[in-house]
Order: sequence, then C-alpha cells, then structure tokens
Amino acid sequence: MSKMEQHLDATLEQILELARWAPSGDNTQPWRFEILDARRLVVHGHDTRDHCVYDLDGHPSQLSIGALLETMAIAASSYQLELRVTRHVEAPESRPTLSVEFVPAPDLEPDPLADAILPRSVQRRALSRRPLTPAERSALLATLPDGYGVHWLEGGQRAAAARLMFRNAKLRLTMPEAWQVHKSVIEWNARYSEDRIPDQALGVDAATAKLMRWIMQRWQRVEFFNTWLAGTLAPRLQMDLIPGLACAAHFVLTAPRRAQRVDDYLQAGRAMQRFWLTATAQGLQLQPELTPLIFARYVREGRVFSGTPGMQERAEALAREGAALVGQAAWETAVFMGRIGAGPAAAARSLRKPLRALLVGPAGKP
Repeated sequence: MSKMEQHLDATLEQILELARWAPSGDNTQPWRFEILDARRLVVHGHDTRDHCVYDLDGHPSQLSIGALLETMAIAASSYQLELRVTRHVEAPESRPTLSVEFVPAPDLEPDPLADAILPRSVQRRALSRRPLTPAERSALLATLPDGYGVHWLEGGQRAAAARLMFRNAKLRLTMPEAWQVHKSVIEWNARYSEDRIPDQALGVDAATAKLMRWIMQRWQRVEFFNTWLAGTLAPRLQMDLIPGLACAAHFVLTAPRRAQRVDDYLQAGRAMQRFWLTATAQGLQLQPELTPLIFARYVREGRVFSGTPGMQERAEALAREGAALVGQAAWETAVFMGRIGAGPAAAARSLRKPLRALLVGPAGKP
C-alpha cells in the first residue's frame, strides 16, 4: 500500500469516489489527487489547451475543476464536513493547483444533491418537448449562486438555437484542428468508456457511427466526404438539429460579470454543476452546448483558431447569431449553454478512471 493510500480513510475515499464523477469536456478528467492526510489533499489540475482547440486558455477545463470542487462539497456534506479551498496562486494557469481541507461542521445539513451525483450524465438523444414546469424552473434558478442567471430559449427560440447548433457543428466538423480532437476522444464500438466518449453515446445510429469511424481515420477522407458527399449532413442532423428541436428548451447560464480569471471559471463550474445536478434530481436530462461560446470568445478577442480559409468568417457569423438570440450582454457573460428536457437517462455514457489511477504524489507526480 502506498503512502497516499494509507492516508485515504473510508470517509475521504467515499468523498473522492463521488467527486471523480464530476463532468469534464470529452471526459478528460483534468485532475489528480495528492492525499496529505485523512482530511487534507491537494488537487493538481491541468488543461488541454496545447492540443485541444476547444480548451481556449484552459477555461473549459477550469469549469470542470470547479464542478469537481462543488461535487466534493456536496459529497462531504453527507459526513457533516465543510469544504475549504485555497488556490495556489503561484501555480501556472495551465496547471491549477488547490489545497482542499474538510472541516467538521456538526450543524451542516446533508446536501440532497448528493443523490444525483452518480446518475447525472449527458443525454445526446431526443428528449421530451414538454415545457419545464414552474416548479422545475424555480428549483433550477434557486440552486444558482447569487448573481448567476438563466436565459431560456423556448418555442421559436428553441428552433433558432437548434439551427445555431446545426451550423456550429459544420464549423466543428470541417476544420482539421477539431478533427484531431474528435479522432482522439471517441472510443469506438463501446457503450462505456473510462477515459473517452463511447461512440454509442454520440446520438447517431449504428450505420452513421460505422461510417464516421472509417472516415475519421484520415483527414483526407474527411475532406473528401465534406467536399463531395455532404459528409457532415448525417452527423449534424442526428447529433445537433434533431436533438436541438427535441427538448424542452435550450438555456444559457450567465455569470454576474464576464469571466476572465481562473477563479471566475472555477466559480462558474461550481454553479454549472449545481444546475446540472438539480436538473438530474428533477428527473430532467441535459446536454452541454459549450462550443458556440468558445468560438464566440475567439472572435471577440480577435484570435485565429484555424488555418483553414473561411473558418474565422463563419465563426463571426455564428457569434452574431448567438448574440442576437440571447442579447449581447447575456452572450458576453455566458459561462455555460445546453439543452434540457424530460426523458430517460442515457443508455451509454462516459465512466471515469478508478480512484487509484487519479492518486499522485507531491507536485502531481504518479
């Protein structure tokens, strides 16, 4: 038994067993745990900005780390322990590092969202078009921290959001920078995956998945199919337009101000996780739709994300479309976007690496 495992008492182990189920982009799980003693640890974060076009400045990874912290806090409340977090400001932003301590809190009530941690998942298939009830809306809004809000896209705006996602998907599926990401994060012929996305969770039928697997092996195939055979049409219809129409609503979570610093994104990730877990507790399913916000930020800051001609102009048009849909102020303070609705949980889903694979020594070394 390693020294880290010796400090991993039963309570801390149960907290971390739940915490590791926090959501992360493409199931990257950008965290490792250094156990100091029975109630203290260091979270060694990392991001994928060097090789993932979606992880702009590591902010999506920071959202995920924020979700991890909120999941820790919720899980710890079941043991009347309060989470205290200190970020190591000297650590590089690409490797957020946080000291975590669990302090006894005898008067702390268990957070009921703990029961939603394990069943929470991404549902990429069609959901019910039944509108959200007043009680569901109220619960979702009430769970957010002060200053955070929800902009709902329903009715005609739901269709407009579906079209936005459909056009946004063409941007993603026709640029080699995104193809490199997609090629590495999908586990084919799988219902579950510990470290990627199983193809059966993508939301496409078996024939489309088989064709996608063959095409995505080489960029030349992708380019040929996109140019001559409308290669993006079937995936975009099945993964974006149809589910975008088949839901109760799309939504945009807004922060009190435009997120800029690491701490802003950690806090936003905590808010996002509470919203998502509350949806799960209400019997609702959710699918993130973060990429329009990411490309809008590339555009807003004048940063080039692809060497392919025309991509920047296409992203600019999508950014204008998103801002017109929710309003410029909401678009600029948005930290998360998705679709939501009643329906069954996903039959295929990403799992997580076992806890022992996430334990590291000082400075994040295995």
